[in-house]
Formats: sequence, C-alpha cells, structure tokens
Amino acid sequence: MLASPDQEFHLMPTFNIVTPEQHLIPALRAKINNKTKPLGALGRLESLALKIGLIQGTLTPQLTRPVMMVFAGDHGITQAGVSPYPQAVTRQMVLNFLTGGAGINVFAKGSGMQVRVIDAGVNHVFEPHPELTDAKIGMGTHNFFIEPAMTAAQCEQALTRGAELASAEINAGSNVLGFGEMGIGNTSSAAALMSVLCKLPPTHCAGRGTGLDDAGLKRKVVIIEQALRHHQMDGKDPLQVLATFGGFEVAMMVGAMLGAAERKAILLIDGFIATAALLVASRIAPAVLDYCVFTHRSDESGHTLLLQQLEAEPLLDLGLRLGEGTGAALAYPLVQASVNFLNDMASFESANVSRQNST
Repeated sequence: MLASPDQEFHLMPTFNIVTPEQHLIPALRAKINNKTKPLGALGRLESLALKIGLIQGTLTPQLTRPVMMVFAGDHGITQAGVSPYPQAVTRQMVLNFLTGGAGINVFAKGSGMQVRVIDAGVNHVFEPHPELTDAKIGMGTHNFFIEPAMTAAQCEQALTRGAELASAEINAGSNVLGFGEMGIGNTSSAAALMSVLCKLPPTHCAGRGTGLDDAGLKRKVVIIEQALRHHQMDGKDPLQVLATFGGFEVAMMVGAMLGAAERKAILLIDGFIATAALLVASRIAPAVLDYCVFTHRSDESGHTLLLQQLEAEPLLDLGLRLGEGTGAALAYPLVQASVNFLNDMASFESANVSRQNST
C-alpha cells in the first residue's frame, strides 16, 4: 500500500532547541589564541574547543560521564534480500554487546565511555540484563518495500522514548552522548531516508552495507528505487518519511538526538546510519546541528555526500564502516584533547613566553 494520508502525527513531542549564544566567541577566540602556540597551530582542535565552549556557554567547559547509546532494531526490508546477513545477526550482536565482546565495547572502554544498549525493536525477547534497556516498540519494522515501516503512533512512541532515554542520561550527570546502532538492513533504511530528504537518487545513497557484492548492491538499489516509487513521497514531512522508511532504532535515535540537544548536551555523531538519523532530526529542528560533533567519515557509500548535505567535516577518516558508535568512541579522545588544551595549556603570560613579533 502507499504511505497512507491518515498517517497523522497527533502526539508528536515538541523540542525547544535553541542555537547557542554567540556572545562568548570573542573571549573564546582570545583564550585560544593566547595559548603558548602559533596562531591556529592546533587546527581543528581549536574550532572544536570553541564549539564546545559555546554549547556549554563557558570559557572553561567540562566533559562529564560520557555515554555511548547503542540502539538496536530489526528491519522488515531484510525480507527483500538487501543484506548478505540474516536478521538473526541483530539479536546475536546485541548479546555480543552485553558480554563486552564487540568493537564498541573495546573502543568505548579505551575512551572511558559507558555503553548503553537499547532494544528499540529487535525481533527477539531478551532475558533481563543490567546493561540492556528494554524500550521495544515492536518486533522489528514492516517491509517498506510493501508498506510503511511503522505507524505514526509507533514513530511518535520511538521519538518520545529516545528523548526520555537521553534525558535520563543527562539527569544522571552526562553532558556528552554518543550515538550508535545495530540492525541488519538499516543501511537500506538510511539510504532511503537520505534519498527522499535530500532528493538524491538511490544510486548516490546506497552502499554495500555489511558486504554486498556487485550483484547484491545492484539489487539493493533497485529495491530502494521501487520502494520510493511505491510510496511516492515528496520529503516535505520528515516524520512521514521516517515512519515510512525508518527503523525503530533510527527513530529512537532521532528522538534521543533532539532530546539531548534540547538539554544542551554534546552529540557525538557516528557513521552513515547515525548521520541519517541526524538528517531527519535536523529537518524537525535545524538547531540540533549546533550541538553535533561529527566524529568520522564512514567508508559506506553515501556518507561523504550526506556529510556534505549537512555541511559537516568529520574529525576522522579511517575507512571504518562498522557502525555501533565505534567511530564516535575512537574520536572522543580528540574531543577531550580540545577541552583539555583550552583549560590547561599555559598562556603566554603565565608561562612567560614571548609572543610572535607583529608585522
């Protein structure tokens, strides 16, 4: 069926996200430029320090209790054969997260980040686990090749729950939230979201995901193209697009990003899926981008173009395409470094170091 016109959003949470005050820019720049270094010598770390200072509204920003939120969900589109892996891998990887054996566990531990695993809609009933948050909206989404992935009510529920989870972390003392995901089929969801919202052909958006060969990639593109024609979306309503093509983990991540930005937290944006979620969030509340640190450029086809659409330059480019929040965890020490130099590096006056001669 086509995306139904009665997919009306009555209970959509509202987010009051304001652009950070800009009045501290001169003072932050003066403080950065007064450190014992040539002007601009710390490159991107300087602009990152300035951004974090503006987000927190202070010349002495602090990073507290960093948390990596990993949202997991299954996708009905896997029934169309868009992934070389079976849907069961989502469940298996969630269990791997919970036993500490995944890439995100290793990298988050090395970066001093706590990992929160959130079941947004995995097609499995998990035993209770202290590291697992049960926020399940459903047992995976519908197949968007045939029908909308979720109802308006489910989409709203996912957004609300995501915002609540982010707010709970902030209430517990976190002011840095990273966003990761797990869900077989979610690169197809992300590619469809990007294609509709950015008005780009699926050939520009879809990549190999978990390792499709050339024939598999061609099939994936054709499936997304047919799905887009089937639903006939113009992209003007980001919520309708999200409900039609998104995943429960993607929708919950959108809500968490919006909720975190409303609370003035720093958002660490991971790879292709997380950036697609941010794309949706930015169409709902553009000011969310002011709170984002783009951590890495994924090797997944489409991510570079998506970053360009958001006018974003990531910190790292390591050829990663794992997801899970791994790129964000790897980049977090750079975020720490930017704050540490701003707070702890000596000034010319305090170190009694001569400035460069003026010309």
